[in-house]
Amino acid sequence: MEETSQILVGSMDLIPLTSTGDITEGSAKEFNLPQYDPPLEIFIVHHQQRYFAYLNRCPHTGVNLNWLPDQFFDIEHEFIQCATHGALFKVDNGYCVRGPCAGAALQPVCIVIQGDTIYFNTTGTDAITSSSN
Repeated sequence: MEETSQILVGSMDLIPLTSTGDITEGSAKEFNLPQYDPPLEIFIVHHQQRYFAYLNRCPHTGVNLNWLPDQFFDIEHEFIQCATHGALFKVDNGYCVRGPCAGAALQPVCIVIQGDTIYFNTTGTDAITSSSN
């Protein structure tokens, strides 16, 4: 789903990203939101029947976490892993449990699921884009 149109639902401004069926259990998918300056790079993880979304940026160095498209998990699919230095992050809260950024956390982004569509909720995006500069 390559749409970048925005939808207003109540007080939420939503950008459709993908279908829930496109992110199978135990997998992740990355998204680039070019309408922001700088563009936002986020990823969504489907883990233990829940979806979690974070900025694709290591809190240690600011590099993208993955080195291959949509590959964010460690080999056991238990943690999100930074491909640059091996830091491990808890999937449910982004907290770093091992590596040079231990004690730091990934920056969560807000997603909304309606029906089988996953949307990026633009509410609070100003705080995200200002912290990424």
